[in-house]
Amino acid sequence: MSTDAAPPPRPARVNLRTPDVMSRVQAEVESHYRSEAVERLRAQGGVMQQGGTVIRLAKQFGFCYGVERAIDLAYAARKVFPKQRIFLLGEIIHNPDVNAQISAMGIHHLEARPSDADIAALTAEDVVIVPAFGAEIATVAAVKTRGCQIVDTTCGDVMSVWKRVRQNATEQVTSIIHGKAAHEETRATASHALGPRSGGQYLIVLDLSETDRVCQYIRQGGDKGEFLIHFKNAHSPGFDPDLHLRQIGVANQTTMLRSETEEIQRRIREAIVTRDDGSSANFRYFDTICGATQERQDALFQLLDESLDLLLVVGGYNSSNTSHLVEIGEKKLPTWFVRNAECLISGTEIRHYDIHRKAEAISRDWLPEKPLLTIGITAGASCPNNLIEDTINRVLELRGEKIT
Repeated sequence: MSTDAAPPPRPARVNLRTPDVMSRVQAEVESHYRSEAVERLRAQGGVMQQGGTVIRLAKQFGFCYGVERAIDLAYAARKVFPKQRIFLLGEIIHNPDVNAQISAMGIHHLEARPSDADIAALTAEDVVIVPAFGAEIATVAAVKTRGCQIVDTTCGDVMSVWKRVRQNATEQVTSIIHGKAAHEETRATASHALGPRSGGQYLIVLDLSETDRVCQYIRQGGDKGEFLIHFKNAHSPGFDPDLHLRQIGVANQTTMLRSETEEIQRRIREAIVTRDDGSSANFRYFDTICGATQERQDALFQLLDESLDLLLVVGGYNSSNTSHLVEIGEKKLPTWFVRNAECLISGTEIRHYDIHRKAEAISRDWLPEKPLLTIGITAGASCPNNLIEDTINRVLELRGEKIT
């Protein structure tokens, strides 16, 4: 006779978004993250001048709809389940200030890939929040076996990518995913690329250099062992480049740089066409870059057409969409990636994140002493407006300007 315990009953669905709950949530969220000063600045065209300092704000910046929804649902979960333990898989978004606020509400953080012990410690009375990036299929399934109430805040744009890669798996098409292999969203997408019966295949490429390695293999073949070593931890179990690079569909982490994703798509298509005597039948591509990510990139390109002395990019250091704004900016002018206003130590010192060294650094002489200084400011989709206001005020303070 089996001694296995019966699985816990599936929890009843709970509507978190009732008018009463959401009105209270909205008031609390606004008190934490809203900035009337930033809203006024946006309303006046994103340009302000205080004495000899001009601030130019990108037309699109900060929280996107998906981030706002995820935060709203986390706050709502705390209100609807006031006495229950609530856990969050990883981070709700990639912003340490927001995640600290979530923790202050008594919401506990689990790893994005919880240990077996952490899963076993969950009970049917607990609530588990899936973040905006989504979570791997196996992780969500493990949480469900414990009978927990799940609050899924996965962004709709992310789920659109999942739909595409599942379709690829069904049609035995390998998904090449443009993304960061260790990023929560890409890991979740890769799990969906395996398909409902784990019969799909995927390969994750970070950049154009890795794409060229794949294209060379598509055209000419190569050393399979060396190829698999290079892409260790970035391909599906049992991936065989000789078999699984025949039919390819390109997908992406939604927060990558659109121009790079499009170039990856172009190069892979070209490689397949060369191999297949001019036919592109074994290639497919869907535009799955997040609309908000693209809006912020486009707005930054427009901002960079203005005459700026430097650019400040505000956001969490582990935010992919924010780091791509930094990449765009630093190609044209001095660009500083800061977490918040506290990084602006003085008029001579700034603490910032170096995206190339992947480490925080302190640099000197970042703020030019000019009679008229123009500073551009933008922020990633996970940065709240109050942090942008704090940064603007700190710049004005360091310049000796009046803060209104």
